[in-house]
Amino acid sequence: MLIVFLRGILLYILVIFAVRLMGKRQIGELTPSELVITILVSNIATLAMEDVSVPLLTGVVPILTLVCLDVISGYICLRSRKIRHIVSGRPKVIISNGVIDQKALRELRYTVDDLMSALRTQAIFDISEVQYAVVETTGAVSAYLKPENQPLTQSATSAPPADPPQAIVSDGDYIGSAGARVNMTRDRLLKELKRKHLEIGDVFLCTADAEGNLKIIKKDRR
Repeated sequence: MLIVFLRGILLYILVIFAVRLMGKRQIGELTPSELVITILVSNIATLAMEDVSVPLLTGVVPILTLVCLDVISGYICLRSRKIRHIVSGRPKVIISNGVIDQKALRELRYTVDDLMSALRTQAIFDISEVQYAVVETTGAVSAYLKPENQPLTQSATSAPPADPPQAIVSDGDYIGSAGARVNMTRDRLLKELKRKHLEIGDVFLCTADAEGNLKIIKKDRR
């Protein structure tokens, strides 16, 4: 019994250490790869804790291996946007200009009930109030209300309906789908950047709205 008790303590400390290495996301914020590793780690720890005949090292090594794989894949995803999309997927626009993209919902296997449930968690009960909505890589829905449905401010009452600014450059990569939504083609963007003596590779993040206004954050070269 004492052995089971000690093994439980050691595995508990190891799993806490593993979760800390993987980051501080909540369960609802985990990407698919992080969720898979979390489930595998918990299963391996349970087996090693319950079955005394299994050497403790047999449970420790796989847990550390999975955590190391997660840290390495996280570093690779940080360096490569393409790999990041393969591992974690990409956000999907399901409502734009107040119109539901039914094709996008089908691709995500997202029902209308799923959409309404996600909106209700944000205190939105009328889908006609939504100007723009995105399904994030974690499965959460982010919604942007039409100006007339936003909390009353002077800017909200005078602004015409429009989608929020789009991230058209992420870590030096042009995002064509986002650029198309705000009519900011790659050529047009290059001209705007050239005026500021910049290239796409110099940009860490660039957002643009429907009026062509850019907000640029340059890469930190340190």
